[in-house]
Amino acid sequence: MSTEAIAITGVLILCWTVLVIADAMASGVLAVLTSLTFKQTFLKGLLVLLIPPVFIAYGAWIGRERPQVKEVELEFQNLPEGFDGYRLIHISDIHARSFSKRHDSLKKIIEIINGLDPDMVAFTGDLITLDSSEIDVVKDILQDIRATDGVVSVLGNHDYCIYSAERDKTGHHPKGPSEVIRKEKEMGWNILLDENMTVTRGRDSIKIIGVENISPSRHFPSKGNLQKASAGTDGSFRIILTHDPMHWESEITGKDYPLTLSGHTHAMQFSLFSWSPSRYIFRQNRGLYSQGSQYIYVNPGLGETIIPVRIGVRPEITVITLKKSS
Repeated sequence: MSTEAIAITGVLILCWTVLVIADAMASGVLAVLTSLTFKQTFLKGLLVLLIPPVFIAYGAWIGRERPQVKEVELEFQNLPEGFDGYRLIHISDIHARSFSKRHDSLKKIIEIINGLDPDMVAFTGDLITLDSSEIDVVKDILQDIRATDGVVSVLGNHDYCIYSAERDKTGHHPKGPSEVIRKEKEMGWNILLDENMTVTRGRDSIKIIGVENISPSRHFPSKGNLQKASAGTDGSFRIILTHDPMHWESEITGKDYPLTLSGHTHAMQFSLFSWSPSRYIFRQNRGLYSQGSQYIYVNPGLGETIIPVRIGVRPEITVITLKKSS
């Protein structure tokens, strides 16, 4: 049994044990206060308390193993003619340690991406969870992503190694994100560090702007500079890659940035009938949002953090097709 499987099993056992103890305590109180017997309430309680462990088991062994493709078509008046029909695949939050023992799962995701024949793949941060060494065991798989204009990426909060055991007293890693950046480049990814790149189709072009992580929350690093990243792009059709969707409302809306792509939220890896607690933290927590003529798409990610489960939030590969409106 793998370390990850042992961890999941341990969580399930702990969860079940706590719930059984709680059921026994509640049943004892009810037996004293009502005419119900301890056995009646305890057994009925066990049936109800089966639900959380079953959800966790589903999320660990089924939910996160079922990647989905979501198709989104967006129209823009100012999109250059040459990009009408441009297919941009958006992925996010791989958290490489999520796939350290699940290579076949990651290979399946890459096969799906390549089978969609994308013009570009945009990755919006959090390649790692704790340390850059996580990349080493999945590097050969990730570098097989194929797109006409390649893979473009930005850094997420985890990519600064702020959760690494090697960080100093101030919370900074001695090498910072340098190893993450180096390894992404070795995979052939074009990582944009407050930079932009030009993509051309014939005589037409668009700009892809990559911003380092900007988070209003004091718990996450804010390293980015939108003005620097956008230098020389005025008048162009611009797509922004920025990890934290809260950056959209804090600085991007109301300006000439038609499309923003983000990740970060994971939709908390939990959703029930389209409801997720992430909505109480992030105004834009999963999927497509608009304000005026501007759009943001928040991808719920491919990997996991804290607990390796996805309940109602499947790993997502988003296919965004750009269309020129008439």
